[in-house]
Amino acid sequence: MSNQGEMALPQPMPTVAEPKPAKVPGPSTILPKMSGGGEFRRPLKHRLSDLALAIATGSATAMVVVILMVILADVAIHGLPALSLDFLISVPRAGMTEGGIMPAIVGTVALVVLMTIAVVPVGVATAIYLHEYAPAQSPITRMVRVAISNLAGVPSIVFGLFGLGFFIQFVGAGIDKVAFGGDKVFGQPALIWAALTLAVLTLPVVIVATEESLRAIPRETREASLALGATKFQTVFHVVVPQAMPGILTGTILAVSRGAGEVAPILFTGAAYFLPSLPRRLNDQFMELGYHVYVMSTQSPDVDATKPILYATVVVLLVLTFCLNAAAVVVRSQMRRRMAVGH
Repeated sequence: MSNQGEMALPQPMPTVAEPKPAKVPGPSTILPKMSGGGEFRRPLKHRLSDLALAIATGSATAMVVVILMVILADVAIHGLPALSLDFLISVPRAGMTEGGIMPAIVGTVALVVLMTIAVVPVGVATAIYLHEYAPAQSPITRMVRVAISNLAGVPSIVFGLFGLGFFIQFVGAGIDKVAFGGDKVFGQPALIWAALTLAVLTLPVVIVATEESLRAIPRETREASLALGATKFQTVFHVVVPQAMPGILTGTILAVSRGAGEVAPILFTGAAYFLPSLPRRLNDQFMELGYHVYVMSTQSPDVDATKPILYATVVVLLVLTFCLNAAAVVVRSQMRRRMAVGH
């Protein structure tokens, strides 16, 4: 019989078996087997498919580069000997078999500059509205996007007919009736109508490039600006558009490249067959390098005599297009550098 004052001894706790660690698959089960040299070897079928893809894509790239080099070499070989300072600053003579291309250079630069001034504000504004303001699921927004896509696929000659019918016969003739008593001042082919026609042609390029650059800006950037009290207008034009400016300039570069080489839209809207004088007013006709090349290659009375001038004109057109693109690239690079420094 135990004493009442004596405390009971604690019972020992039952032992619990520790769980065994899960079996983790080793490298031999998840990695390909090593070869004799200790390196992992992929299956032969996979290596052959990768090699075939590399050869196919490399061959396509090399073909493009070779074609470009052949074209540039052919133009340079036949065109560089005919280039001179007199060729660049003189006017055509003797049925365009002699002389230079100064009027065509000035006309091309004026055309591209006016086209850029007309297309960039409209294209950027349209892209901003579609991406920042328009309801994404709205039927009107969808119709506008479909119209832009279809506009990009319209043949360039159709734009020329549109420019003739709308800008010259409707807008220009209307201006003449209202402001000039019916005299033909703007109701005829002119520099301004050719530039506006090219602006309509290159409008989808600017819209698509600008909208893609706006889409690349994170949504959090807009939300942070709005959370700090900025209005929608301030957010778009002080936060979003500056960050998207390099992409907008990319669209401008593409528009300049296409507009500088187009000939069909300006056939009916302002380009002249032969015009030794320089354009001084917006309603003047003008010579253009692309159209000048077309005329000399198809309608020259002496093809052999104009062949050196033809190739030299192509060289000048290429150099002029590269220079216009290079100017836009320099501006874009400077803006990116400023943005990087600001961040």
